[in-house]
Parts: sequence; structure tokens; C-alpha cells
Amino acid sequence: MSRVEQPSRRALLAAAVAAAAAAGGAIPAAAQAAPAAGTGTGAADPDRATAPRAVDYHAWTTFKDWRSGTAKGGRAVAGARPGVVIGTPAGTTDYTDPHTGTTAAWEYAAWTSPVHRLPVPATEVIASWNAHTPAGTWIQVELEGTYTDGTATPWYVLGRWTAGDGEQDIRRTSVDDQSDGRSSVWTDTFSIDDASTGLRLVSYRLRLTLHRRPGTRTTPTVWRLGAMGSDVPDRFTVPASTPRHAGELRVPRYSQEIHKGQYPEYDNGGEAWCSPTSSQMIIEYWGGRLTEEQLAWVDPSYADPQICHAARYTYDNQYEGCGNWPFNVAYAATFKGLQGVVTRLGSLTDLETLIAAGIPAITSQSFLAQELTGAGYGTSGHLMTVIGFTADGDVIANDPASDDNDAVRRVYKRREWENIWLRTKRYNASGKVVSGTGGVCYLYFPAHPSPRQRTALAAVGVR
Repeated sequence: MSRVEQPSRRALLAAAVAAAAAAGGAIPAAAQAAPAAGTGTGAADPDRATAPRAVDYHAWTTFKDWRSGTAKGGRAVAGARPGVVIGTPAGTTDYTDPHTGTTAAWEYAAWTSPVHRLPVPATEVIASWNAHTPAGTWIQVELEGTYTDGTATPWYVLGRWTAGDGEQDIRRTSVDDQSDGRSSVWTDTFSIDDASTGLRLVSYRLRLTLHRRPGTRTTPTVWRLGAMGSDVPDRFTVPASTPRHAGELRVPRYSQEIHKGQYPEYDNGGEAWCSPTSSQMIIEYWGGRLTEEQLAWVDPSYADPQICHAARYTYDNQYEGCGNWPFNVAYAATFKGLQGVVTRLGSLTDLETLIAAGIPAITSQSFLAQELTGAGYGTSGHLMTVIGFTADGDVIANDPASDDNDAVRRVYKRREWENIWLRTKRYNASGKVVSGTGGVCYLYFPAHPSPRQRTALAAVGVR
């Protein structure tokens, strides 16, 4: 989101940070994001290469993975892209859609992952998934975890998702007001409420529930289900990295700003569409295209109708915005041959590794106008696409917060950009302490990566 210093819904967490800082208390983990491990001095960190990763991304993607879970009406399927589908439904359940008021019956099947033990106990977990949901089907993703004291969280809903929004579908949605007094879910993020207590999540399992209209044989298919857990020091300043790669990827350039006022029912129109605009850039970089039939609903006088489409089909009806991180990843994976994840990276070195393998990234950051030379705006939360690095190591980004498509390509100073992306604490325009996203990014890449791409992804913890 690029509204100048106006709070995004996610940035409402910053109020908790400011309140805690004013009271001299600990910063709640729910308002924190996790940067890379390091000293926080701003100097290059010689121990970075040997320090343990403070971020763990784990996924279930192979036929063996799907067979390792516990199925209740679900069935693992093999093939070029293994997954889990509805086999013999476990039963029928009623669901009242909170956004339409409609109650309908749905056949369902469930699949529960094995327990995944986190290498580093986490303060935050963000799930993401790749699925095919034909009309009349949808999925629910849940998490249950174990705390460091051996007690368990409740089953938390991390998303109810469908690719569509037609009469046969539910409205895709996050779920508010989930907490056990020790942890909470903030839209798409599980978070320990008070990290200063030392409480952490040491393990978790994920549960999929697949739904379809009764009496049909249609089924959702889930190809990838994973989660990123993290626990990294909170800080205003992050270690500097040394430039290692120069090069630029040819990624399409799209402005969100030319869509101001278009389809305000989707988070007030294009000015808030940084996330779907960035997603569409990388989808098209990988060859994803929308058909004339898919775009027929868009006003023909609007330029780049695919951006309007991306906003509509990433929209979270509870969050009332297009910036739900897993929903953007799930949207990208509806394009043939693509998959995606939400994770955190540790430095610009990680991004350079991906760019060198031909993989651009969508990054989340917040900053004052004076903190990022050449941006011309400040923001409490904004997504942009990193497409390369100059010979001096500066960041080449496709920034959708630009007046038009020609102005989208920007070059930002390396040190400034690295700090605003990886930090977890900052001062806003009023001088209050607020949160930063700490290296969060979306990665979209081929369903069958090349050996070089696979190596690069593994280097940043994605398999």
C-alpha cells in the first residue's frame, strides 16, 4: 500500500508497539516482524555466514509428503504435480458465509500434516499454499502448535480460500478475533502476544479441509502447503551486506496509480493495489497471461485490465484489502506452471542469489519519504518488485507507486533500501515507534524449477 503515511490495516499493529514503548514495556510480538540474524550495528556482519538461520520455511509438496499426513476423506494423488484431493468425503457441514449471509451445505475431506519441529522456536508463523479450486469448491487452512512449556494452541484458521468469487463460491476471507490469551492471529500471521516472556512456538502442524458442493465429483487440489516460522531480534538498524551480483531481469512494469478510483469495492481502488500489481508483474514475467474471457468483466476503457483482475481475485473480504500475503501467493499459483511461497530473507545477498538465477521477488517495506532517496513518498506498508542490482550494488525495483508504467523502474540506494526492508522497528512521521515487516517477501517460480533455480531457492531456505 502506498498511501502516504496512512496506516494500512496490517499497520494497526503499530499502535501496540507505540503503546508499549510509551509505557516502557516490551514490544508485543504481534506487532513485530523478524529481520535477519545479525548484530544490528549497521556494519557488515562477519558471522552472518555461520549464524543459524532464524527463519524456517517448511512445505509438503511430494507424493511421499502427502502420504505422510493423516487423511480423513482426503486422498494423495501422484503425477507431475502431486497433491491432495477429496476422495470419499468424510461428511457434510454447513457454512454461513459472513460476507453474504448465505448458509450452504458442503461435503468435506481433511488432511493433517505431520508435526513439524521448528529449528528455532518462533514468535511468528505465516502459512501459504498453492491450490486449484474449481467453481463450487474451497479450502480452509488451519494451524495448531505447541508452546515451549508443552501446552498447545487451539486450531487457528489462517485462511478460507477459493480462486473464484461467483455464485457457487464462498467469499475468500481471513478470520479475526482468534486468540488464546498467549498468541493471536493477525489476518494472515500467527503471533506470540508477548515475546518478552520467552514463550515461543516449538512445533506446529497444518490442517487442510477441502470442500465441494454436495453430490458433485469436483474437488479442490492442493499442490503445496507450507509455513514460515521466524524469531529474529527486533531492531531499527540491520547489518550491511556486500554487493555480489549485478544484473537486471526483464520484468513487465505496471503502475497501481493509474487505477485510482477503479473498482473501489476492492480496497478503495488502485492506490491501494501495490500487492496485486506487483504479483501481476512477476506472473507475466513467468509467462502467465489472462484471457479475454477472464478480463471481460473489466471496463474496456481501463488500461492494464489484468491489474483490476488481480486486485479482485486477491481481495480478502475480512481484511477488506488486497494485501493478504498468502492470498497473493495462492492467486499466482492459479496460473499454469507457477508456484509460490511467503517467506523471509536475511539480506540483499539472498536477493542477489535469486536474481542471479532469474527469480525476482516481491518485498514488503515501510519508510518515511526521506529514508528512501528518490521514492518521493512515505508509506506505512508497501510492496514492490526487486528485479536486479546495479554494478554498485544498488537495488533496481519495479515500484508500482509510480505515476505511470514508464516511471515504474526505479534505482534505490542499497544501504537505504536494505535497512527499510529488513528492520522491525522504525519511527513514523509523528516520531512514534512503529513496526517494520523484517524481510518478508513473496517468491513466485516455476512448478518445476531448473537445477540453477532449485539451488538458489534452497540457498534461501525454500524447497
